[in-house]
Amino acid sequence: MSEHIIEVRNLVRRFGKLAAVDDITFSVNRGEIFGFLGPNGAGKTTTINMLCTLLRLTEGEAYLNNFNVAKEPNSVRQSIGLVFQDPSLDERLTAKENLEFHARIYDLSREEARGRIAEVLQMVELYDRRNDLVRTFSGGMKRRLEIARGLLHHPKVLFLDEPTLGLDPQTRSHIWEYVRSLRTREKITMFLTTHYMDEAENCDRMAIIDHGKIIALDTPENLKKQVGGDVISIKTVDDKQALSELGKKFGIEGKKDDK
Repeated sequence: MSEHIIEVRNLVRRFGKLAAVDDITFSVNRGEIFGFLGPNGAGKTTTINMLCTLLRLTEGEAYLNNFNVAKEPNSVRQSIGLVFQDPSLDERLTAKENLEFHARIYDLSREEARGRIAEVLQMVELYDRRNDLVRTFSGGMKRRLEIARGLLHHPKVLFLDEPTLGLDPQTRSHIWEYVRSLRTREKITMFLTTHYMDEAENCDRMAIIDHGKIIALDTPENLKKQVGGDVISIKTVDDKQALSELGKKFGIEGKKDDK
């Protein structure tokens, strides 16, 4: 069995002449939190949609849990859970009914579904609200229920597409506490997209993607080391004196521009 739960080779997705994903290659280790960081329109969601079999590959290869994404889509779907960027719960149903419907789709037996639904609701601290209509839930509670739904059938990989989009900072922080604890408890690989720099800190490794290309891939710590500090330009009457004062008072080594 490969140490990589996901392997992507020269992946391309075109929409007409536009290459939304442009010849990317990367792998994801089993059990890690792997992140895609980039601005809106960078190709993050398009990549996830291809790996989840929601979009066809234009070129390249992708394997998930040793299954070929293009040739074995049903096996791939059985191996994944997915938390969409946009809300996808039925708000006219209760939390429990939403999970029961999902259990039927994944062909869980009635006994297995009953036990697993109780388990995942307790994981995300919604068991006491299991019989309440979803439309009465806050945004953070709905997100937690979507995560519970994604975990229901014991997937190997949980995809989280902008999991905290639109949530307030405190709720975002709580969602991340759940994600980190669930990774350990469920022994699951997590693949997430975000455009929040602070969220990327939760990843074991992350890829920075822009205009459909991966421009960097490493641990958050190593990526930060590659980024230089801010450059501030100032005009002074006496550049020599200014450089001396900056060095003495702030320990800043300045550089005189002779232009």
